[in-house]
Amino acid sequence: MIRHLCFATIASSLIVGSALAATTTVDLNADASRPAANDLARATVFAEASSQSPGEAAKKVNAQITEAVSTAKSFSRVKVQTAGTQTYPVYAKGGKIESWRMRSEIALESTDTAALSELIGKLQANMGVSGVTLLPSPETRKKAENEATLEAIAAFKSRAKLVADALGKPYRIKSLVIGGQQYRPPMPMLRAAPMAAMDAAPMPVEAGESQVTATVSGQIELTD
Repeated sequence: MIRHLCFATIASSLIVGSALAATTTVDLNADASRPAANDLARATVFAEASSQSPGEAAKKVNAQITEAVSTAKSFSRVKVQTAGTQTYPVYAKGGKIESWRMRSEIALESTDTAALSELIGKLQANMGVSGVTLLPSPETRKKAENEATLEAIAAFKSRAKLVADALGKPYRIKSLVIGGQQYRPPMPMLRAAPMAAMDAAPMPVEAGESQVTATVSGQIELTD
C-alpha cells in the first residue's frame, strides 16, 4: 500500500511540473529565389480577312491557315496547333451589315527559340503576330523550385535558431508549410498587321530568365 502511495505522489509531481513548463510559440517565414532560364517559347499568329460574305472571308483565311500549318510542320521542333476562329459582321453607320470579318489563330510552342523565331519570321510575310511569351519549361521550373525550396528551409532554420538564441531558449519546429510561386517577367504583346513585302527574317527573341520563389512558413516552440 505504501508503494502505491509513493508512485502516485511521484506521478502527481511530474504532471504538475509539466503543466508549469512555460512554452512560447513564434510564427516565422522565409523565402528564397532561384533563376530559371526561359527555355520555352509560345507564340500566336493569326490570319484575318474581310469580304462581302462569311464564306468568302473563310475561304481566304482558311487558305492562309493551311499554308501556315504546312510551313510550321516543316519545323520538327515546333509544336503547332490551330486555335480559335471568329467570324463577325461589320456594320455600316445605318446598322446594316456591310461586310464580314474572319480571324483564325495558330498556337506555336517550342524549346528551340531559334527555330520558333525563324518560323515566325516566315509566317509574318502574310500573317500577324498577336503574342509571344517566354517562360521556363516545366522541367526547368521544377529544378529551380526544388533548389529554392532547400534554400528557403535552410533560411527558416537559420531564422529559428537566431530567435531561440536571442531569447536564450531551446526550440523545436512545431509546424511547417512549404509553398512555391513562379514570377514571370512581363512580356510585350506583339501586334503586327500582315506585311507581304516583309523579308522572311527571324524575329528577335531574347529569352532571359524568370525568378522562381519558394516560401516556407511555420511555427517554432520555445521552452524553458
